[in-house]
Amino acid sequence: MTAAPNPPDLAAIPTLMHGRTWEEMTPGFTFRTDSRTITEADVHAFVTLAGVNEPLFLDARAAAAAGYSGRLAPGMMTFSFAEGLVIQSGSIHGTGLAFLGTDLTIHAPVYVGDTITVVVEVVEQRPTSTGGRGVVTTRNQVVNQDGTVVMTYSPVRLTKGRDA
Repeated sequence: MTAAPNPPDLAAIPTLMHGRTWEEMTPGFTFRTDSRTITEADVHAFVTLAGVNEPLFLDARAAAAAGYSGRLAPGMMTFSFAEGLVIQSGSIHGTGLAFLGTDLTIHAPVYVGDTITVVVEVVEQRPTSTGGRGVVTTRNQVVNQDGTVVMTYSPVRLTKGRDA
């Protein structure tokens, strides 16, 4: 058995992704996330986990009878997946402290097989009364593969500052 190598000094090695501080999230800064296709398995797993076993999400005939052209993904699932895409972008990796709230509007249905992307635009940022932190508000547009905005929401986040 060989001796284990000396462990690396993790504090001295930068992470590959590091989020932006509230000071770096200036109004007008805009980016887009990667995309994600909503699958049959996604809808089934989400509906089962959340307990939202509405026929519109589980039965193509029920969705058609209600006037939809396919099986729907729940709006709360679209929101969850959109937030996942934002987190995966790395924009708040290591700097995000808390999700404080949001206003949300659904503009169009999302169906099994749709692909969504999120366009994030910073609309406001300000320091908090305690140092080293700020509040950042963005306008997030969830866009499907056809370029249709299916959802808009405006999350407010508590974010680290440069001095934190």
